[in-house]
This record gives sequence, C-alpha cells and structure tokens, in this order.
Amino acid sequence: MTSLSVETLAAAGTGPITSAGNTQLGIAVLAGIAVIVLLITRLKLHAFLALTVGSLTLGVFAGAPLAKTIASFTAGLGATVAGVGVLIALGAILGRLLADSGGADEIVDTILARAKGRAMPWAMVLIASVIGLPLFFEVGIVLLIPVVLLVAKRGNYSLMRIGIPALAGLSVMHGLIPPHPGPLVAIDALHANLGVTLALGVVVAIPTVIIAGPLFSRYAARWVDIPAPERMITERPSAALEHRPRFGATVFTVLLPVALMLVKALVDIVVNDPANPVQRVTDVAGSPLIALLAAVLVGMFTLGRAAGFTKGQLSATVEKSLGPIAGILLIVGAGGGFKQTLIDLGVGQMILDLSKGWAIPTLLLAWLIAVAIRLVTGSATVATISAAGLVAPLAAGMSTTETALLVLAIGSGSLFFSHVNDAGFWMVKEYFGMTVGQTLKTWSVMETIISVVGLGFVLLLSLVV
Repeated sequence: MTSLSVETLAAAGTGPITSAGNTQLGIAVLAGIAVIVLLITRLKLHAFLALTVGSLTLGVFAGAPLAKTIASFTAGLGATVAGVGVLIALGAILGRLLADSGGADEIVDTILARAKGRAMPWAMVLIASVIGLPLFFEVGIVLLIPVVLLVAKRGNYSLMRIGIPALAGLSVMHGLIPPHPGPLVAIDALHANLGVTLALGVVVAIPTVIIAGPLFSRYAARWVDIPAPERMITERPSAALEHRPRFGATVFTVLLPVALMLVKALVDIVVNDPANPVQRVTDVAGSPLIALLAAVLVGMFTLGRAAGFTKGQLSATVEKSLGPIAGILLIVGAGGGFKQTLIDLGVGQMILDLSKGWAIPTLLLAWLIAVAIRLVTGSATVATISAAGLVAPLAAGMSTTETALLVLAIGSGSLFFSHVNDAGFWMVKEYFGMTVGQTLKTWSVMETIISVVGLGFVLLLSLVV
C-alpha cells in the first residue's frame, strides 16, 4: 500500500500560482472549506455558488492574484464538465427511460414475485442495486420508496427490514460505482482507470451492501419498529402494468454499459497490447462514452419502443431527463474548479511536505478527509470532489489498482454518517414517517456502516492486488 511517507509530486498545472508558505496555504484551505460549509449549512446557499465563493476565498487567503485564481477555477470547471458532463447526461437519459417505460417496475415486480419471507430483504437489496446503477440517488429513492412501502404493507413486514436493504443498495451504488457523478469526478481527478475502478468497486460493493443492508436491517427493525405510513402509500394504476419492457431485455439494457467497461478492463489486463485488434475494439466499445451511449440507443428500443413510445414520446423523455441534472452538473463543475484551484495553489505539495514523516496510509488519509467534508457539508458529492482534489498529487506515483482503490476510499468516506445537513436524511425521514432520532438510529447508522465496511474492504484489497 502506498503511504504518505512516499515522496511524489503531481504533474498538474505549470506550477503554483502563489509563493505562500505551507502555513498560509493551510490557513487558506481551512478558510475555503469553512466558507463552503457555512454557506451551505447556515445560509442554505446552493452548493454551486458555495463552491465558487469558497474557491475565490481559497485564492485570496493564499495570496494568489485574483485573475489567476479565477483562471484556475474556470479551467477546472471546464475540464470537469468536459470530462464527465456527457456521461452524467447519458446516465440521466438511461435512468429516465428505465423509469418512464415501466422497465424499473418490471424488474421490481419480477423479483418480488419470486421472493417470499426471509428472502424479501435480499430481493430488495438486489432490486435497489440493479436499478441504482443508472439512477441518481434521489431519483432512486423517489422510484423505490413507494415499492418499499407497498411491500411492507402487503406482506406485513417491518418497514426497516425492507427499507434498509433498499437504501443500502442505492447508497452503495451512489458512492462507489460509476457512472454516478461522485465516482466519475474522482476517477477524472485522480486519472484512475474507469474499468479497473468499476471492477474493484463491484468487489467492494457486494459484501458492503450485504452487511449494511439485509444483515443490519435485522437490528434496525428491532430499534425502530414502525409500520409503513399510510399517507405515503400509493397504489400503481393497472394501466402501468401494460406494454412494459420484458424483464430480460430491461436487465440487459441496464447492465450493458457495466459489462462493456468490465470487458475492456479485463482485456487490458490479460492482453496488455495496445496494437492488438481485440484490445483496440474493446478500448473503444468499453470507453465510458461509447458504453453509455450504446446503452441509451439500445434502451430506446428495448425500453422505449417496447413500452409503445412514439418518436415524439422518446424525444420528450430525453428532454425531461436533462433538465433535472443541470444543478448536478453545476455542482460537479464547481467542485472541479475548487479542486483545480487547490492543485494550482500547491496544496497537494503542501500535504506531501507536511506528511513526510507520517505513517498514515494514503487510503486512510483520503477516507478521513472525505469523512470530515461529508460531516460538515452533508453532501457526498462535494466530499468526493473536494477530497479528490486534496489528495490528487498522492496518486502520481501509484499503480493503476492503487489509484482505483484511492477513488473507492474517497467514495466510502463520502457516505459517512448522514445527518441533518444532508438532503437525503430528510427524504428518508419523511418517506418513512420517522422522527429525527429514529432516522439517526437507522439511516445514519446504515450510512456509517457502509463507509467503514467499504474502507475495510478497500484496505484488504490493497494487500492482495
């Protein structure tokens, strides 16, 4: 495992834009993060604006010329949006196709029809994990929670026994698995290999979601034993069951981009010859852009046309999918600007200079930084982006697998202990009809388990790969 005592230097930028010493840079970083935290938590300012103001504050406290700070922020914003913006858009289109066509309902109903009794929590975590691959976390909650409530009511199950596995599946996908925005930005910032990160992410995600989902739900159901709130339960109209995509075609479409990226990673490892025709084909087919674009184009037939969509309805579905991601793109872009400002100020080198004598593993440091930012901002995405910017120089001397594990360590840390400053906390509380205390004992503990267990498996993998 690469540790902080290893001296590495990032090759980002053309050199620091300020001559400030380590002490001044440290104060600048704290000031920038503090401004972001205060603006988000106290003034309820949108994260895009908070990150923008925080980046400028960072440059001012570091003594950098304002023009250069603005240039760094703008360059980082543009590079980040250019790198992941199209991928986020394609993921949003695929998710909307899945929801509007009834494909998500088909997956849910097919699996639930085959799961009874003790198997139900495992079915819920499987449903959430599969559907959560192309969906943003908030969309996944809106889509799955009504199903969770209906299952709990009809089967007379404990709400927590059914709900926690579903939430765990969505959350793990959100924090660890591309094409979700957080992992994508971290991969871009650390120059990690997406296919290898995806493969290792799946290895970490499976045991993590089992422990935080079906296993933990046994205890959560004892701590908080409440029925599904009647006011939140809505029966789906019978018309929704007609003209739906078939189960096999739906699952194939959802897993197509994942399969293409995993095949690319496998061929890169086994063949390891850029001139080989097979590797050249998989390099193209397994690139994130082509893999997601292929899934969207296939989904228009296997999901949209199978549901009876006209060309106009398909066009409308695509249009509807792009509007809600505008805020996400702005946040991700501003986070990239903040990251680039950190790099250009020389903060990464400052961390290296201060940590030469430390024995803290890089993976643990990255996790701790993400945890700290998550706790104070409440945003997993902001935590991932900021932590990736701070530790980016440490990835310069790492191997492909080590860099991928660094991404996963940051992703795990970004999920730590969701509480009252996290929008997801309030969504879960209101949908499940819980008090703040009950939400802390269930949802917040579940998120912490995901974070700690995820880190544990990342550290274990670092010993063997």
